[in-house]
Amino acid sequence: MCPYAPNTVIVPGWADVDADPPADLLDAVRAAHSAGARVASLCTGAFVLAATGLLDGKRATTHWAHTGTLAARHPRVSVDPDVLYVDNGTVLTSAGKAAALDLCLHLVRLDHGSSITNAVARRLVVPPHRDGGQAQFVTTPAPAPTENPLADLFPWVMRRLDQPLTVTDLARQARMSPRNLGRHFRSTTGTTPLRWLLTQRIRRAQELLELTDDGVDVIAAATGMGTATTLRRHFNRTVGVPPDAYRRTFRARTGPPSSR
Repeated sequence: MCPYAPNTVIVPGWADVDADPPADLLDAVRAAHSAGARVASLCTGAFVLAATGLLDGKRATTHWAHTGTLAARHPRVSVDPDVLYVDNGTVLTSAGKAAALDLCLHLVRLDHGSSITNAVARRLVVPPHRDGGQAQFVTTPAPAPTENPLADLFPWVMRRLDQPLTVTDLARQARMSPRNLGRHFRSTTGTTPLRWLLTQRIRRAQELLELTDDGVDVIAAATGMGTATTLRRHFNRTVGVPPDAYRRTFRARTGPPSSR
């Protein structure tokens, strides 16, 4: 008997997707979930969660090479092959090993906010959030940083999020046509330049909401949104809650910034 009740249970990759997980493992995962634990699978660990029945009627994912097998073996699970991870609240699944990091960073963000997540991501030398799904990696791997024609563009944009950047501005800085820029963005990030830019503005707004007392209008200007109304509309659509509600939630968890 476990002497303590875990808050989160991580199910790592399952080595043999054709083998049934042992009954005692399935019972342990079910018991932890019933006791209130959040259960998350990494990569092929989704096969263990599916075998417990916890994914029945829910959306889930795993490594793209095994999504067909997962769907065939567990028809009650809605398998999505084109996402990095799926959050069902208390049951979460991720795609391959890199996507497992995406899911783990997502858990850190839920528990500790954007600032801590960004610090962890920097320590791991990975982005705190990736746009797009795993379909972008199925046939064409993402280029290595030294080969990526957008490698210099990303930090240039991040230093200018307060400015009204356009696709033309980004293309000019990258020394390519807007059409060529869009093609490289798709292959590298899985999304369009404008969608990626909006996501970075929202992430910066999250940081400012957590770490400062600035009003929404000030944050809107600092993130290139222009007006508080524009920021609220995009923030609510992307994050799912208004900026004020987000601040109340994460400032309560992380506390105000130190004055020392």
